[in-house]
Formats: sequence, C-alpha cells, structure tokens
Amino acid sequence: MADESLADLLGGRRAAVDATVPAVGFVGGWLAGGQSVWAGAGAAVVAAVAVSAWRLARGDRPRAVLIGLLGVCVAALVALRTGRAEDFFLLQLLSNAASALAWVVSIVIRWPLLGVVVGAVLGQRTRWRRDPELLRAYSRGSWVWVGQYVVRVAVFLPLYAGGQVVALGAARVALTWPLVAACLAVSWWVIRRSLPAGHPGLRHPVTDPAMAAGRPDDGS
Repeated sequence: MADESLADLLGGRRAAVDATVPAVGFVGGWLAGGQSVWAGAGAAVVAAVAVSAWRLARGDRPRAVLIGLLGVCVAALVALRTGRAEDFFLLQLLSNAASALAWVVSIVIRWPLLGVVVGAVLGQRTRWRRDPELLRAYSRGSWVWVGQYVVRVAVFLPLYAGGQVVALGAARVALTWPLVAACLAVSWWVIRRSLPAGHPGLRHPVTDPAMAAGRPDDGS
C-alpha cells in the first residue's frame, strides 16, 4: 500500500504550532508580568496572531487559521474573566474530554472519526464506509486517538486542580506535537495492519463486493 502516511495527510505539525506557541506565550507573559493574567493573556494573543499570519503566508485555509485564533482569544477571555491563570488551559481540558467522548461514540455507531476526517481530506465523502475492511481499519485506528485524548485529560486535570500554571504550559507542549506524532504513527500502523494484503489503500476504497471477495485472505 503506497499511500501517504497520516502525518502527510493531516498535517499534524501545523496544528501543533497552533496549540503550543500561544500557550508558551501565555506562561512567558504571566511570569514576566509578575504572574499577571493580563500580561499572560496579551502575550498569548500576540503569539496567536503571529502564528496566524505565518500560516496564512504559507497558504493555509483562512477558516482554519481563524478558528485557531478564536480558540486562543476565548481561552484568554476565560482567564481574564475568572482572574485565574490556570483557567487559560480550561478550554483545552474540556475540549480533550469532549473529544475523547466523541471519538468513542463515533466508533460505537460505526462512523469512526478517523475515517470521517481522512475521507474528507481525500474528497471521498462517505465512500470509505462501503468498504468493510477500511471501515474496520479506521475503527481500530480511532481507538488510538481516544487514548491520546484520555492521556491529556489524565495529565491536565490534576495540574489544573492544583493551579500549576507553568506545569500546564509544559504539559501542553509535551503532549502536543510529540503525542500527536506518536498517535499518527501508531494509528497509521494499526490501519496498515488491519487491512488485508492486496488492499489498494486509503485512496481507493473497495466498494464492489465481488472485488473484495476476490482478494487473498491474509489471516487478519
């Protein structure tokens, strides 16, 4: 199977930059300003604007860039509203918990979100669901993503409860690109292992039952 890897298809590095640079800016501004939430929020927004400008210059979609910028602005407003620096990370904590639940539900109802996302990127709409083996592979790969979100919640929650702002910033960095890279690699391995020998790959769902029946069984 000669498809691109999931990292190639989903562009994990750019999302990691969106998630980490504003968080580092917030913690840096918070410390430099004598633990001022206002200084931290201002630094985070400035960092987010800089990242957005960089992404637009690279040709990324304006809608995706604006969503990332909006997320940082909302996180900053929450922290300013409560006056608690750790609340800058509250949106991230809640979004990871919600994401874990959403991915589990998607697997249970046989609409695994990994398939939905990759299918959209490849312009397949829902054609991949008519390939039983590809559907099964995406379901198995999606469990890896559930694990990613559960790990983040397990780390973020006690740090948030303890008001550990610097540790939250460090965890945000450590659990973004390194964890995303591991998740992409492992889920890609799971998908490849789940598809039988002779399957044409992610770009070519097998929707003809006769073709599927004619492929050799690899015993998986």
